[in-house]
Amino acid sequence: MRTKIAIIGAGPAGLLLGQLLHTCGIDNVILERHTPDYVLGRIRAGLLEGGTVALLDEVGAGERAHREGLVHEGIELAFGGERHRIDLHRPSGKTVMIYGQTEVTLDLMNARRAAGLTSIYEAEHVKPIDFDTDHPRVSYVKDGITHEMTCDFIAGCDGFHGVSRASVEPTAIATYERIYPFGWLGILSETPPVSHELIYSNHARGFALCTMRSTKRSRYYVQCPLEDHVDQWPDDRFWDELKRRLDQKAADELIIGPSIEKSIAPLRSFVAEPMRFGRMFLAGDAAHIVPPTGAKGLNLAASDAHYLAQAFREYYDEKSTAGIDAYSAKALSRVWKAVRFSWWMTSMLHQFPDTGTFGARIQLAELDYVVNSAAAAASLAENYVGLPY
Repeated sequence: MRTKIAIIGAGPAGLLLGQLLHTCGIDNVILERHTPDYVLGRIRAGLLEGGTVALLDEVGAGERAHREGLVHEGIELAFGGERHRIDLHRPSGKTVMIYGQTEVTLDLMNARRAAGLTSIYEAEHVKPIDFDTDHPRVSYVKDGITHEMTCDFIAGCDGFHGVSRASVEPTAIATYERIYPFGWLGILSETPPVSHELIYSNHARGFALCTMRSTKRSRYYVQCPLEDHVDQWPDDRFWDELKRRLDQKAADELIIGPSIEKSIAPLRSFVAEPMRFGRMFLAGDAAHIVPPTGAKGLNLAASDAHYLAQAFREYYDEKSTAGIDAYSAKALSRVWKAVRFSWWMTSMLHQFPDTGTFGARIQLAELDYVVNSAAAAASLAENYVGLPY
């Protein structure tokens, strides 16, 4: 098989890149080791920057998001028993949209299927080959038969544990990582959200977040020890703990119900650089991970796909390598700013083992400054809605 761009991974980064390339008339094939149902079964993020929504519109996959997504113009920061609203729209002119990553993936899958593009699911033992030469290839096993795909370029969109980054010689790549000493215990419930905007709560017992997937489905999180297991958190214990970490009004208005999904996610900041290795390019979680506090993971995958699609368009339409040569630096510039913002939000809102009384007062001072300074609130808003591409 021959294609121009071999895309490894059928998550949002790979699917969006594939659709962007299709709009430019650039042939591409996606290889995915799991089934479509498995990919859709992964519960992930649910907040889209305006730039991500615009990219979905560009590839014809944004209609359902506009119909079902919830547009938000602000968030609330809770500390000291009170809530304070941060207006996102007034200083930035932008909004965010609540729309689940699973739904984004489904919309992109449907768009790809409608366009008649090739996706090979359950492709085992995928391996990028000779990507440091002018003749890259990708081998894989399908139904017990080994296949090889020749291509011009390889896009590694296969996540943190994928084969793409792992195929790079260790001496050719630098990684930067911080593992956070806690996790997020999250539940999904068929209950109306406690607030029409997200509540980020700093509390002495630990961080809490109130968000949603729709007007009838809520997503709640509490900070918990990394060694905890979901079996230690029956629903009653979760709801009791969440109420303790909210302001009184939110605790009184919280509608509880049985969880339909419950999991504990570890938090890390991770960046690999560069994001280009010869004719293979990394995008999305294959190159970087951020804690979910800043809602940047999916949105960084989208901006990577945008930069990479533009670079390939320049290569094929304008016979220029400027875009692919600049891809890594351009993407990493935006990535590191998002990593900084996510780290800052995480540091300001969570309880760390060494927080202590001094650290707790510093956090409260920082939060008080943010909610009472127009400049600080505007900075938060600018980063939260997404920096320009």
